[in-house]
Amino acid sequence: MNLYVGNLPFETAEDELRQLFEELGQVASVNILRDKYTGKSRGFGFVEMPVSGDAMKAVERLNGKELRGRTLRVNEARPRTESSPPRGRTGVGDRGPHSL
Repeated sequence: MNLYVGNLPFETAEDELRQLFEELGQVASVNILRDKYTGKSRGFGFVEMPVSGDAMKAVERLNGKELRGRTLRVNEARPRTESSPPRGRTGVGDRGPHSL
């Protein structure tokens, strides 16, 4: 089961997040999203736990838990949906709507 973890302290490392969740069960993967230009944490990530019972226990115990002054939000991750065009792109040619 893939879990969303939000409101992370920006200095949280993936190893630290893994340890927090491993207290409640097996962790398959941890991914904290980072800004592609600065490399700094975006304050949220995902933890994949292969045993759904462990994942639900993690949601119950860690959602609302405080980590270095920030209240974590932990819930089942929603499936990715088809996204809209990247920012700055209008979908009307490469030069925008006024290039005709």
